[in-house]
Amino acid sequence: MSDWEKSGQIASEALDFGKNLIKEGKNALEVLNKIEKKINELGGKPAFPAQISINETAAHCIPEKNVVFKEGDLVKLDVGAHVNGCIGDNAVSINFGDHDKLIKASRDALNSAIEIAKIGTELREIGNVVNEVMKSYEFNVIKNLSGHEIKEYETHAGLTVPNYDDGDRTKLKEGQVIAIEPFATTGVGFVKEGKPSGIYSLINPKQVRNDTTRNVLKFILEEYSTLPFAQRWLSKKFSEFQIKFALRMLEKEGIIQEYKQLIEKGNGIVSQSEHTLMIGKNTKILTKR
Repeated sequence: MSDWEKSGQIASEALDFGKNLIKEGKNALEVLNKIEKKINELGGKPAFPAQISINETAAHCIPEKNVVFKEGDLVKLDVGAHVNGCIGDNAVSINFGDHDKLIKASRDALNSAIEIAKIGTELREIGNVVNEVMKSYEFNVIKNLSGHEIKEYETHAGLTVPNYDDGDRTKLKEGQVIAIEPFATTGVGFVKEGKPSGIYSLINPKQVRNDTTRNVLKFILEEYSTLPFAQRWLSKKFSEFQIKFALRMLEKEGIIQEYKQLIEKGNGIVSQSEHTLMIGKNTKILTKR
């Protein structure tokens, strides 16, 4: 089994594990911690911080300590694992309200897109299929969120895999790894930036003078390389003061960036489905469950 296949299998198992933990009254952050522990137990590492985005929050969310799942919620769980930099990325939506149709729309759009994803398929064709399925359910696709190509140690690399026909005639090639990631919404179909997420990535490593900042940067480089990481992950080695100080300095120097939560512009409810594929004569769903 290749590292790509291993990472996809681990990401899939961890997603299923996490989905079964998500119940009304349970603490969201505790679920994320258990998922990330499970990824390590399965022989992988988190490719990015596991994320739970609820209702109108579409993506890039690590809930605060006091957030619990409640009746009426639509919960998105996004989980990624890597093995030697090869990444599996998948997501699922969980319903605690009247959201069955919305969840089915994103899931069916994903499945329809997977059916046509093969060598020679144009990216715009995938986007068109996703959008047509959404329209058939009378929901909007979120146009400024998309799937993505995946490369070693790069979750978002190279190609963008659109969720509507954006005119991109780039053709898929054998051996490419992509994530197809439809988002359906009752809102206007666009996201805006919200609060800081506590999720960071390294964008421009360079020397720093301060000892604390230098030690934190060294740890980030060794542990996470170019992959996204969570602020809370640093607490296994540094104090809260050291972490906050170093992150502030690293961000000021343009060495790291923090992602913002992504909120549906019309405050519409959002569902998400995602799989990672390896393109070939027989395209393989690496995160198949």
